[in-house]
Amino acid sequence: MAEARYDAVAGWYDAEFATTELGLSARRIVLRLLGDGPGRLLDAGCGGGAHARAFAERGWEVTGVDVSPAQLELARERGIDAVEADAAALPFEDASFDGAVSMFTHTDVEDFAAVVSELGRVLRPGAPLVYLGIHPCFVGPHAFVHDRDVPELHPGYRDTSYRREAPGIWGEGLRAKVGAAHLPLGRFLQAFLDAGLRLERFEEPEGRDYPHVVALRARR
Repeated sequence: MAEARYDAVAGWYDAEFATTELGLSARRIVLRLLGDGPGRLLDAGCGGGAHARAFAERGWEVTGVDVSPAQLELARERGIDAVEADAAALPFEDASFDGAVSMFTHTDVEDFAAVVSELGRVLRPGAPLVYLGIHPCFVGPHAFVHDRDVPELHPGYRDTSYRREAPGIWGEGLRAKVGAAHLPLGRFLQAFLDAGLRLERFEEPEGRDYPHVVALRARR
């Protein structure tokens, strides 16, 4: 289960990803697409709350959701209102949030479409959903990119199973520790359309010859 995977690496993940330049650069993109509060904001897959705290500093009233008790403990230490729940079955009423964000979660869940559907359900009409995650084409179990600017692609792009071993999973990395799900780009984008959301912005942020993340803003 997801909680068991991240409970074992909560502190390591927080130090190596959420609070490093990798996390900070991703957060800057999300903040630019989201904009400032006020309003009630849901952070789905909030982890240790480093990003949620930054959203709160920009005027949002943030509620974080995650399935990992160890990560939620870190989030609460940062002063985040953090709820232990599955993002595919959110314990909130319809149309109860003014915005939602989620970062790097489509590689950690078995049913990303269900997560996006739930996020759409709890958003008020016109409210934004901002998502950022690894690029489905160039990063994943099928693509070896560690310390390389150009990915080395392998068979398996359409394999959506959850894996800990694959050509793109190197032995000391996060995915060797917690595993990885994968969605082809078409299925990834279709999840937002099937949820009744309107795609407003889609980005492949610059900085590398082959982008390692995608970011988007959709509206209810």
